[in-house]
Amino acid sequence: MRWNEGHQSPDVIDARGQGIGGGGGMRLGVAGFIVVGILSLVFGRNLFSVVGGSPSAPGTTAPRATAPRRGDAAEDRQVRFVGFVLDDVQATWAQLMPRLGRPYQRAQLVVFTDAVRSGCGTAGADAGPFYCPADQRVYLDVSFFRELRSRLGAPGDFAQAYVIAHEVGHHVQRLLGIDARVRQSSTRDPGAENALSVRQELQADCFAGVWAYATARRDILERGDLEEALTAAAAVGDDQMQRNAGRRVNPETWTHGSAQQRAEWFRRGLQSGDPGRCDTFARQ
Repeated sequence: MRWNEGHQSPDVIDARGQGIGGGGGMRLGVAGFIVVGILSLVFGRNLFSVVGGSPSAPGTTAPRATAPRRGDAAEDRQVRFVGFVLDDVQATWAQLMPRLGRPYQRAQLVVFTDAVRSGCGTAGADAGPFYCPADQRVYLDVSFFRELRSRLGAPGDFAQAYVIAHEVGHHVQRLLGIDARVRQSSTRDPGAENALSVRQELQADCFAGVWAYATARRDILERGDLEEALTAAAAVGDDQMQRNAGRRVNPETWTHGSAQQRAEWFRRGLQSGDPGRCDTFARQ
């Protein structure tokens, strides 16, 4: 992917080395419990033991970093890349959202190490990237991309870009009211929670594909970039994650969709460039 290596995003909060502060156990809100529960399934381990199990006060937000740790040159370059992709994804949605009848409001992205406190509670690095609707921020541990490359078998900078675009896709869902409707439906019918989660995640994949369509039209892609994104989408499919963890593939426990579904919905957004083609909630 072609990008400006000197780019500095005003929407990236560099909290590397800042720590989470406070004492005692880590605290989670309701949304945090949902996030950690999903990620426990994805990574095949009990992440509640990492982040603790106490509910946090609603609306708690992550502090702005005041003295970020400076990493080595490669890590600092990685943070600049994250900022470049974040800004590019958000610029794309700033153009698209008015056509959907809503203005776009920019999200922030917090890069951290070890653990971070968010509006959805506190999470460790093992939790993986996540979007917190309570504070409208994406959270990303700088070590995740190494995990994506080495453990999940999805190397390449556009694989990383897909992850960021997917999380911003959740922000778009919040702005469109989709996230709120999913939570309301899950409350009314708890038995449908997993199925609704799968549809929401697949839609975020499709939204990431919509951004990829825009990058292709602006000629900033390089050979193999789209294949990297498709590989990443498939690598984080629930079935693939269960196999990697040595577990039986069980569709009833899925919360993100299969490898085939995730790649298929990313491809649908990529081919159309139209958010309207990303209605995963319509009867299929």
